[in-house]
Amino acid sequence: MSLLRAAEPSDIREILRLIVELAVYEKEPDAVVATEDGLRSALFGESPAVFALVVDGTEKGTLAGVALWYLTFSTWEGVHGIHLEDLYVRPAYRGSGYGTALLTRLAAICVERGYARLEWDVLDWNDPAIGFYRSLGAVPLDGWTTFRLDGDALKKAA
Repeated sequence: MSLLRAAEPSDIREILRLIVELAVYEKEPDAVVATEDGLRSALFGESPAVFALVVDGTEKGTLAGVALWYLTFSTWEGVHGIHLEDLYVRPAYRGSGYGTALLTRLAAICVERGYARLEWDVLDWNDPAIGFYRSLGAVPLDGWTTFRLDGDALKKAA
């Protein structure tokens, strides 16, 4: 059985590989500009604001999956929550319960810490993921649209 654990600095190279694999799966193979140094700083720097859980693979030094997350805050609830930025399990390990283990561990962190919610985004076309999330009891938030400022629009707004 593989091991679910918090990411360690020695996992950075594999985490970046998983991020690239996810980008390919999501039909954005050239979108990843993250670097090992940037991830190392974000996850293990002086004041980390992003966190990761990983599942060890069957081969030493490989990871079967990753969940990258950060804290949110609900003004209505008055407490934190977790936003799951990315969840990815390599195809060879899918169906082994690793995705469920990652999500249920994040849910447990929410409950243990008194957080109000665990949220994430999923691409509309990703039917396997949507079915998986629904099987856990997750529901889509109808009536909400995600907005983003980035690139030139972000600079112009600033």
